[in-house]
Amino acid sequence: MIGNERIASYIFSLEQDLPEYLWNIEKEALATHVPIIKKPTQSLLRFLMHNNRPKRILEVGCAVGFSALVMSEYMPEGTTITTIERNEGRIERAKANFAAYDSKHAITLLEGDATDILQDLVDKGERFDFIFMDAAKGQYINFLDNVFTLLEDGGLLVSDNVLQDGDVVESRFGVTRRNRTIHSRMREYLYTLTHHSQFDSVVLPIGDGVTLSNKVKK
Repeated sequence: MIGNERIASYIFSLEQDLPEYLWNIEKEALATHVPIIKKPTQSLLRFLMHNNRPKRILEVGCAVGFSALVMSEYMPEGTTITTIERNEGRIERAKANFAAYDSKHAITLLEGDATDILQDLVDKGERFDFIFMDAAKGQYINFLDNVFTLLEDGGLLVSDNVLQDGDVVESRFGVTRRNRTIHSRMREYLYTLTHHSQFDSVVLPIGDGVTLSNKVKK
């Protein structure tokens, strides 16, 4: 298997630079310990925006709006993003970032618990052709049924942080007690995705681990 710091550093050197405003948001987020998508995931999202050309994007887990703005930068004209966040401090920062940089007025921020908001979107009959999951890792499995319903046939679900800095490969006794619930739920999530009869999934060991799950057309 190819995987060491020299290879990672070389690949990193090939990455395209972000626009300055995104670089500034990234720098501020890292300085204030707000978790945001890593460089490989940024590149993957850019590629998927160009390749898949989604029209309606749902993001579960907005934080300060960095990943939504990354997608907005590269998505096709006319595409919209709906993003969800519950943390009040991050909501205020995201609103400021969107006010400053969402020149397309394409991003809608829904405030509140993702469990309730996802159910509300299902009840309203909403559908999306691209869903980016980047919320609390222990909740992914709980969100999955509604996410599956919201995703159109042929749509793509992208789930970030699925390898938990490598902890997911350990036995439950190999991780700290406080992380065991997240560990078991993420293992369940990965197994469910890769064995789901209506998902064609691949697990990519980039960033902190990403899955791509295509919803098979009926």
